[in-house]
Amino acid sequence: MKFKFPLKKYNPRELIRRCGYGEWVDKDHNNISYTKKLGSSNYPRFHVYLDVFDNYFAVNLHLDQKQVSYLKGQAHSADYQGPQVEEEARRITKIIADIYNKKSS
Repeated sequence: MKFKFPLKKYNPRELIRRCGYGEWVDKDHNNISYTKKLGSSNYPRFHVYLDVFDNYFAVNLHLDQKQVSYLKGQAHSADYQGPQVEEEARRITKIIADIYNKKSS
């Protein structure tokens, strides 16, 4: 699920961290994303990629159900929509909106 926010005086990386996400560095693909565990183990977990543009940033959210296993015939098990993903998107949106509203007051 993708959704976006206007760029204001906040770093998108800091905003997503304030939503409870920790930075995750994929050394194999040389990229940074953010995860939020749903329990004591690594999976399931919410996984976010941030894309920053001139006037806005986009959040690309999905729910990883299990660890990636790219063996022949197997793929990534993730949900890109559904009730859990939609609820998490609403939660993130509310937190960021609250941060924006507090600063501009």
